[in-house]
Amino acid sequence: MIFDLFQKGGIVMYPLLACSLVSLTVIIERSLFWIRKDRQKDNALVDELLELARLRKHHEIRAKAQESGDYVVRVLVCGLVHREYSLSKAMEMAALEEIKRMKRRLPVLDTMITAAPLLGILGTVIGIIHSFDMLGRAGIQDPQAVTAGIAQALVTTAAGLLIAIFALFPYNYFMSKVQKGTIRIEKYATSLEIVHGGDKQK
Repeated sequence: MIFDLFQKGGIVMYPLLACSLVSLTVIIERSLFWIRKDRQKDNALVDELLELARLRKHHEIRAKAQESGDYVVRVLVCGLVHREYSLSKAMEMAALEEIKRMKRRLPVLDTMITAAPLLGILGTVIGIIHSFDMLGRAGIQDPQAVTAGIAQALVTTAAGLLIAIFALFPYNYFMSKVQKGTIRIEKYATSLEIVHGGDKQK
């Protein structure tokens, strides 16, 4: 049945299929990314690093943070490594890199959400044009052929909407994860600035 609908949708179904495959690939990749990041979270270690920073035990911080995959730990360590120049600027630079990783490929998913319905409408318009062309040739003696053609044309719109809906919920979820990650970075970076006493501290 699915294959029959695909054939009825015409040539526009091929770019729609490509949109669905791209969307699915990005969703799977981002899902695995966030599963890994959630497992690497270590708030206890972050709190320990803040306490060590307060005590100015910087060598211990680097040793403890070496094996951690927590993105907040990386931001804090980057700030401490460059503390003699600018603690806040170094953390800001590291935070931007981490947020960039979090947002990777999300613009592609956003494009698929926009493009799929538009492609679906394009397929429908092409199908309707074809149906009216048939009407002009056959006249009103065979209206069933025309209505069948319009019904087939609507298949692409339905497919485009399904792809967009399928991609929209994961996209919003991933964006909420980025927002929460950004807030987490800001929270601990501010805490480090407070306990460390600002820039150029040894």
